[in-house]
Amino acid sequence: MPTRPPHPNPLGALRSECSALLGEALASLRPEVVDRSFRIFLPSRLEFGDLTTNACFELARDIGCNPVELASELAAKMEELLVSRPGLVGRVETAAGYLNFWADLPRLAELAINSARELGDRYGCLPAEQRLRVVVEHTSANPVHPMHIGHGRNSVLGDALARLLRARGHQVITRFYVNDVGRQVAILAYGYDKLGRPELEGKPDHFLGLIYAMTNCALEIRRLKEELQKAESTGDEGLVKELKAELDKWAFSAFKLREKRPELFDKLFSAVEEDEDPESSIAEITRAYEAGEDWAVKLVRSVCERCLEGFKETLGRLGIEVDFWDWESDVVWSSLVLDVLTRLEASGFVGAKAGALELDAEKVSRSLPGLREALGIPEQFEVPPLTLTRSDGTTLYEVRDVAYTLRKFEGADLVINVIGADQKLAQLHVRLALCALGEHEKAKRLVHFAYNLVRIPGTKMTARRGQFIDLDGLLDEAVARAYEEVPKHSPGLPEEERARIAEAVGVGAVKFALLAQDPAKEITFTWDRVLNFEANSAPYVQYTHARACSILRKAGRSPEEPDFTLLKHPLERELVLAVARFPEAVADAADNLRPDALASFVVYLSDRFNSFYASLPVLRAEPKGLSDARLALVDAVRVVLKNALGLLGVEALERM
Repeated sequence: MPTRPPHPNPLGALRSECSALLGEALASLRPEVVDRSFRIFLPSRLEFGDLTTNACFELARDIGCNPVELASELAAKMEELLVSRPGLVGRVETAAGYLNFWADLPRLAELAINSARELGDRYGCLPAEQRLRVVVEHTSANPVHPMHIGHGRNSVLGDALARLLRARGHQVITRFYVNDVGRQVAILAYGYDKLGRPELEGKPDHFLGLIYAMTNCALEIRRLKEELQKAESTGDEGLVKELKAELDKWAFSAFKLREKRPELFDKLFSAVEEDEDPESSIAEITRAYEAGEDWAVKLVRSVCERCLEGFKETLGRLGIEVDFWDWESDVVWSSLVLDVLTRLEASGFVGAKAGALELDAEKVSRSLPGLREALGIPEQFEVPPLTLTRSDGTTLYEVRDVAYTLRKFEGADLVINVIGADQKLAQLHVRLALCALGEHEKAKRLVHFAYNLVRIPGTKMTARRGQFIDLDGLLDEAVARAYEEVPKHSPGLPEEERARIAEAVGVGAVKFALLAQDPAKEITFTWDRVLNFEANSAPYVQYTHARACSILRKAGRSPEEPDFTLLKHPLERELVLAVARFPEAVADAADNLRPDALASFVVYLSDRFNSFYASLPVLRAEPKGLSDARLALVDAVRVVLKNALGLLGVEALERM
């Protein structure tokens, strides 16, 4: 059997041979059917073949025949052709009108295993037919407190998307949008200034996050006290009761915050109390910063830049790099926002309401036939209007986002915004504003990659009160738990090695847990699932990879004379098919923007490999040709696991 050169897509090679075989059989039996291509796909169950097609149902509808009879005729003809033309297709069977193709396992094994081993790190990277310039904007956490677990899901999803798209040959740029304009940042700047602009202690985003929460708390308590006083003076008992209940909640938040740094809290609380009108002070910072006044720029930029230092440290620990950090203020200070407003006002879709400007988004959505369908807007849904400016003429966030989107499209074919599902309407408003500007193609090529919440049982998160699960703390706990778990699987490790493995396992476990679920679904984060070494987790896949590496180390040799005809066990077949399928699994995950699909694939491969390891000998297999074939298969699985984990941003460990 001649050796085939490595192929970037072994399953694709099998599919091509199936397609050619079907085409030749059709030409012989149904010459009236010309220039037809049929979908050949993975069956729902292993017993239905390695690939299958419903071509006979399509043909029966077109040429008027019984699909079951046609399938039998075509299968018999293809079996006849295979006798004189052996290749990757081993046999063809029929089942209820479907044509089921079975690979010649030795030939497919040779092609898939050798391709994985020879291509190495490049195996799984199938270039797309059309290479695009893609922008992926992700994370974009407000620079007022540490990143929390929700930002973590955003970050790892955005990073995995970028990795997958690059594997398809697309030119990908990642961007982080720094939301440094608006009330939240102004509150932090106000509190920092009231404290005398102190030197930051510890990780900067944590220290600034504490100042932000304390400032918020002081402001809310002051506001509630003032409202309570008014309610008591008017005798509104219902409102008094409601305000007292809310005040009690904030008083408890104040107690918890003060426990962390009493002197800091007391100083800040007194400063807010002594300020004649803190809300006016905050509004002045907001106004002056948007206007680019030097004093406000120095104050706000200083706290934001320090907060970003903390973000970069957290992202670095996750193995995530961002290509560009774009400041919202730079968009505001440029002519982009004014240009967008001017063009929108001239579009015919904008009107005035109570001194503010509004975009009639519903009218825009119905301005062109098929636009609502193209943007995925249900026919019965009435799109609310988009407020563009306040009565004082200042712009709102969405207008700045439209301007920023136009900037992102400079030199890009596709823009993907990784943003929470709760921002669905805001993202739709941006797309409709683009349509109002006449930028319909850009609106269609702006993708809102929505993801849902992460919940940790027993916790309630609110950044304004300083109550949330910060990502750094979560990673620390994951690493600490992994540190205790590692010796159970690899006793006697040197301390330095144990700590290194624990870091990789802990961080990988958190990342994988945030990736492996359908982005549209909520995640319930529990440690027993996240750090499960036995199933469905990063540690499980990492341990499987380490097991494959261990087998190869113990062998102490390369498989020199593998006899792939001896691979006959169902588990061997499943592994060969998984190795062959990997490049298409990567392509599908990239094209459909579904990192979770690749995570599911790598768990499936780990399951099959561990069953193989438990059931069949490798090093002690006889004859040597079988041992070499299994050893080569182990190496191919190692390559696939390593590459798949790399695309998900998880380290593949050689020892655990």
